Amino acid sequence: MTEWTERDIPDQRGRLAVVTGANSGLGLATATELARSGAEVVLAVRNTVAGEQAVADIRRTVPGAQVEARQLDLASLQSVRAFAKGMNDDFPAVDVLVNNAGVVHLGPPRTTGDGFEAHFGVNMLGHFALTGLLLGPLSRAAGARVVSISSTAHRGARLDFDDLMSRNNFKPRRAYARSKLACTVYGFELHRRLEKAGAPVISVVAHPGICRTNLSQRAFEERGAIPRAIDRWTQLAFPSVQGGARPQLHAATAPGVRGGQFYGPSGFQEIRGPVAPTEPNPEASDPAYGKTLWEAAEGLTGVSYL
Repeated sequence: MTEWTERDIPDQRGRLAVVTGANSGLGLATATELARSGAEVVLAVRNTVAGEQAVADIRRTVPGAQVEARQLDLASLQSVRAFAKGMNDDFPAVDVLVNNAGVVHLGPPRTTGDGFEAHFGVNMLGHFALTGLLLGPLSRAAGARVVSISSTAHRGARLDFDDLMSRNNFKPRRAYARSKLACTVYGFELHRRLEKAGAPVISVVAHPGICRTNLSQRAFEERGAIPRAIDRWTQLAFPSVQGGARPQLHAATAPGVRGGQFYGPSGFQEIRGPVAPTEPNPEASDPAYGKTLWEAAEGLTGVSYL
């Protein structure tokens, strides 16, 4: 079988895509390829200056691209609500939502403006609220898709429902891994609930393997000079961000994708390689975990749906 690449994305003209964290890394690569394929793309970004620079970069790469940046801080439920209101007011339908944005902090614990542990609050709860608040325009599209972004780190994680904010014995890498497991659990539970409701939206999960992004660079800003140097050298051995974006682009656009599928690289340890369906951590697809996490997220965010 021929390897799937961004060149295989079907014509996206007439479709609207929202990509969170789209001013750099995987989000920028994803937004660029969606725009190249004809989609109108909203870059949902925390830093609007960086967002406008990304818009300019995409337009240079893709002349005539329909792309704009809008402010979205996933660490603030107020910002999530404001962004969603603007989207609901300005667009009749949303065809693709790629919940791409993520944070990694390797220093002491951080909290969001709402008091959530930063990894869990941004990576999972912010996207949980955003998806629920955009479910109206998603449901009005023909064949809309929500793509949740996992990580290879989710495989070694376990959720502690008595300590979702990692307040006990905080370890940054573990908190990040738990947040990505939560994103994965959420993506599958969203699929089950959409299917049960008969909604015209599918939920798919994807992970990039390991690739060169600025996420690691930002994380290591909180470490010393030697760890930062080691990280920079290690990054040189990783696949490009373009390759890392393929699983989520495939999940967002490829014909034949079904709700509840999980895509990632098919090579050694799922670090790199052609996009293919893969199997998640067994906890991730456990309906009992999904139900418990969903109910917790509703209580924490105040956003209830499905």
